Amino acid sequence: MASIVQPSPTFPALHLRRSSLIRPPSSVRFPLKCNAADPYKFDGGSSAGFHLLTGDTVPASFSRSRLEDSIYQNTTRLRIFSGTANPILAQEISCYLGLELGKIKIKRFADGEIYVQLQESVRGCDVFLVQPTCPPANENLMELLVMIDACRRASAKTITAVIPYFGYARADRKTQGRESIAAKLVANLITQSGADRVLACDLHSGQSMGYFDIPVDHVYGQPVILDYLASKAISSEDLVVVSPDVGGVARARAFAKKLSDAPLAIVDKRRHGHNVAEVMNLIGDVKGKVAIMVDDMIDTAGTISKGAALLHQEGAREVYACTTHAVFSPPAISRLSSGLFQEVIITNTIPLSEQNYFPQLTVLSVANLLGETIWRVHDDCSGAIEPFSTLGID
Repeated sequence: MASIVQPSPTFPALHLRRSSLIRPPSSVRFPLKCNAADPYKFDGGSSAGFHLLTGDTVPASFSRSRLEDSIYQNTTRLRIFSGTANPILAQEISCYLGLELGKIKIKRFADGEIYVQLQESVRGCDVFLVQPTCPPANENLMELLVMIDACRRASAKTITAVIPYFGYARADRKTQGRESIAAKLVANLITQSGADRVLACDLHSGQSMGYFDIPVDHVYGQPVILDYLASKAISSEDLVVVSPDVGGVARARAFAKKLSDAPLAIVDKRRHGHNVAEVMNLIGDVKGKVAIMVDDMIDTAGTISKGAALLHQEGAREVYACTTHAVFSPPAISRLSSGLFQEVIITNTIPLSEQNYFPQLTVLSVANLLGETIWRVHDDCSGAIEPFSTLGID
């Protein structure tokens, strides 16, 4: 079981504190809190689990009567409902906020049609629907649309679709003739179904926000991963951040800047087809260094595994893979567990099935990050004030 320790002093430029990710905003302190941001490590044959830690206590200057009034006034108009795609993450988010998940009935008829009924009133409430459009993407997407429609017809004040993983995000442009731009189509479906706002985590490309005709809050999973890496005893002089392809250079550069301004290397690859990658060469020096490969998602792991093999050939001492979304389509598990990686660090935006666990895997929770964002959206509060500037909320 992996554990989190305080950031290592070898990361002088990394000013991330665990309390900045688990503390509710200053306007209210909830008495019921959980810290679910600690990673749970899967060792071969052992059962999975994660630690619940106590959070910050209520300041003495914050009176109990004022606390209770704030809780009553702010939580009675905030509702969180979960679809069937990732109920564990939704439960962790509601736990962070000190709320209970809203009661909802979701079932499928014999022919596969989806039925949704809210089991409590949402009239005049700010409703947040937690539903990543992960595999099976079409099923989960349709379920989200029906949930949004149910809330709209129940007279919810606002409806926010919380989509930790936004499916179809890779189909964001036309690279060949007669192709569809499915990301725009999905954005239109979510908008037309009645959503007032979208909260997404690590979109595949930033331009996807422009496909929506409603506000989009785009948060990044980087703070959670950086906080974990800072706990590892790795000298900043030994680090190099690697982009697995040219398209991810901006993401890797931002990651390297926050990781003690580490040097950057780029893997140049040529793709001959969907889910097929061929590594050509390496730009940068990785000899004798600990390479941190950063990407937004791992699907079949072809790109990142071939990149790791190239890094070892160029003399890298260790290779870590860091990604927000673990799609893990076959044969990703066999590639990731082949010994190329010292550790594979992911987040729980997509739920993992039991057969996808392997010893090198570490899972970090983004529940506190999303929970903080949900509260700030509900409370009409900007995320530009430290220490929450890394949330990416405008």
